[in-house]
Amino acid sequence: MRIVVKVGTSTLAHHTGNLNIRRVEDLTRVLSDIKNAGHEILLVSSGATGMGEGKLGLTENMEDIAVKQAASSVGQCELMYTYDRLFSQYNHVVGQVLLSSADVEDETRKANLRNTFARLLEFHVLPIINENDSVATEEFYIGENDRLAVLTATLVDADLIVLLSDIDGLYTADPKQDPSATLIPQVEEVTPEIEQLAGGTGSELGSGGMAAKVAAAKIAVEAGYNVIIANGAHPEILYDIMDGKEAGTHFIARKDRS
Repeated sequence: MRIVVKVGTSTLAHHTGNLNIRRVEDLTRVLSDIKNAGHEILLVSSGATGMGEGKLGLTENMEDIAVKQAASSVGQCELMYTYDRLFSQYNHVVGQVLLSSADVEDETRKANLRNTFARLLEFHVLPIINENDSVATEEFYIGENDRLAVLTATLVDADLIVLLSDIDGLYTADPKQDPSATLIPQVEEVTPEIEQLAGGTGSELGSGGMAAKVAAAKIAVEAGYNVIIANGAHPEILYDIMDGKEAGTHFIARKDRS
């Protein structure tokens, strides 16, 4: 299988904003093991801006775009260093791919991207993808990395998209507010009612929350891609997903791409 896994800031960081070292180590170990089993992994990873702010000692939430872009530039180096160091322990090579909306909207650039991804996978490299936040402007902004994961899946014709969140999946109500809320294991169609359920279930660390994930899942399933939203607090859940066990919320593709 060819799987696009998206991991957000709320999964990678503690509530303090600092890197959750044990979580990242567990994630790289599990992804390495899945890759050892013969699967192809592409990792869409958030976290660069937060890591950069920490390294620069920016303790306040900065609204200045140029400051955030500078922090992203610094944090991207730190993030890739961390991934490279951890994946290298399992003899896996990583490669960085930074994208803007112009890269996926222009047909020539999109073709080049497809070729790059194809060669990286041919060389058994694990691509790590993020938006090019250090130079992105509103004109060329992709948005949430959940959407970036879907765009990546279309470029590589992935078999599955896994969006790791700080919650088990989509619930019948906000589980943080309603203790009787139950997990919805499967969604066959993203209706307005489903979209309404997704509102307000985000983390203060992440920028998108459940609403962004469901919006991305809607785009994906209509294009023929299966999506699973699952809790990234325990990366071992990826083993259950690979084994076909029930995990998180499965958004079923509405058409067969073949």
